[in-house]
Amino acid sequence: MTEKNTSGRGQRELRVRVKTAKGRKLSSTLWLERQLNDPYVIRAKKEGFRGRAAYKISELDDKYGFLVPGARVVDLGCAPGGWCQVAVKRVNALGDNPKKPIGTVLGIDLQEIEPIAGAQIHQLDFLSDEADALVKGWLGGPADVVMSDMAAAASVHKGTDHLRIIALIEAALAFAFDVLEEGGTFVAKVLAGGAENEMQAQLKKSFKKVANVKPPASRADSSEKFVVAQGFRGKATLTGSFKPLGDDGAE
Repeated sequence: MTEKNTSGRGQRELRVRVKTAKGRKLSSTLWLERQLNDPYVIRAKKEGFRGRAAYKISELDDKYGFLVPGARVVDLGCAPGGWCQVAVKRVNALGDNPKKPIGTVLGIDLQEIEPIAGAQIHQLDFLSDEADALVKGWLGGPADVVMSDMAAAASVHKGTDHLRIIALIEAALAFAFDVLEEGGTFVAKVLAGGAENEMQAQLKKSFKKVANVKPPASRADSSEKFVVAQGFRGKATLTGSFKPLGDDGAE
């Protein structure tokens, strides 16, 4: 049950307050209240996006310009679909602009999600041996962009969470190395500490430009940042543990 705080004057937007319900933890009540009052959540509902995360990828693309008309995009861990929704519009996947090339958006997730107009959605484990070949087959070639907003399940230990998300981004990066076109872009969520040294070094070797950035849509109290790596130099740059998934280790 909610009630609105009617104090204040002028046109200031009213804040929704959530009463603590029986059986609901205080943390859950505070989370719900934050959601109801989050301007990005409110905006997402009005504009038809599946979550506030849509604005994170929008802001990253506004700054770095990787979702261009005609691009072939892979969204790893795409549920609930907000990133795919943004990509569909920006790469012209529906052909809304007949003067620009038509792009392709491919969403992959372990769980089944509702269809998204203009996107191909597949229920697939991107770590499986056949994933890279399937993806390139569905795209009709290599990808121009591999992006991931995946996050490991949170624990009570920040150090453990950091290791888990690093392992996840390493897996996404290895997949990207296998499916990206030369000149392609890799975008992924990391923690505030950024990518660990070994991976950061590999990114800088394998891409022409690498940035670690926190978009405005990320909550101020969130530890997340995003790595945006552009200008993939090709598989010849790969070293150490970052060989493509399924590689036999041969140089």
